Amino acid sequence: MTRIAFLGLGAMGSRMARRLLAASHDVAVWNRTPGVDEELVALGAKRAGSPRDAAAQADVVIAMVRDDDASRAVWLDAAHGALPAMRAGSVAIECSTVSVAWIRELEAAARSRRVALMEAPVVGSRPQADAGQLIVFAGGDPACIEAQRPLLETWATAIHLVGPVGCAAAAKLIVNVLYGTQVAVLAELTSFARAQGVDPACVVDAVTSTPACGPGAAVALRAMLDGKWQPMFPLHLVAKDFGLVADARRGAALPLPITSAAMSVFRDAIAAGFGEDNITGVIQRYA
Repeated sequence: MTRIAFLGLGAMGSRMARRLLAASHDVAVWNRTPGVDEELVALGAKRAGSPRDAAAQADVVIAMVRDDDASRAVWLDAAHGALPAMRAGSVAIECSTVSVAWIRELEAAARSRRVALMEAPVVGSRPQADAGQLIVFAGGDPACIEAQRPLLETWATAIHLVGPVGCAAAAKLIVNVLYGTQVAVLAELTSFARAQGVDPACVVDAVTSTPACGPGAAVALRAMLDGKWQPMFPLHLVAKDFGLVADARRGAALPLPITSAAMSVFRDAIAAGFGEDNITGVIQRYA
């Protein structure tokens, strides 16, 4: 039985922690907002008062939080961070969608404490997390990743080793920006169709049957036309991920005009009050 500390019990983290408990792991949980852990505690999780408390006895510490700032706080906060409490030889796994620069900084901090850091951001949403059908991009030492494969397989059906630390963060951002750009374009082209007097619902089957429209984009298009934007991947998180790519672009003087244009679409939708809606809610910007 592996002793695990799980930090961050949002929509994805709570589901991942639940699957660890179902696999009979010894799990301590922590979340910034009190009370979120009640269901997991009822299932057998131990409630920790801070990331440091959760990590003190853990073999593996996993974080699934919102962004770089939240990740920095749970790992390195001077008073409550997990990393200073971790034993030499233990493993830190960062599952959050974070910047390449931050995950590399975190790896250096972990190495200084003789803690092995691997990154394992996930692709998928709440239904896939419930079913244990997420996709993991794994970055870090191959031997460490292989040793943690049984743990990762509690919530994933595919684990892709993409290279050293930093590669998985980059791969996850590429996936999110690629998907977001497709959704933004489909929202815009739906508006174009209506301006031409065409009901988009009449052509959706034809459009989504072509190679130009991938399966994920096809699902998003149907959801947009059906007015379904209950949060799975909220617009404010979409914009956050675009922002991480934009920040890296500025540091490298790298032109990313398409990414920048799509990011402005999502930021406009957030400014219009749709930030808590699912990514498919971006179509409301064109209403």
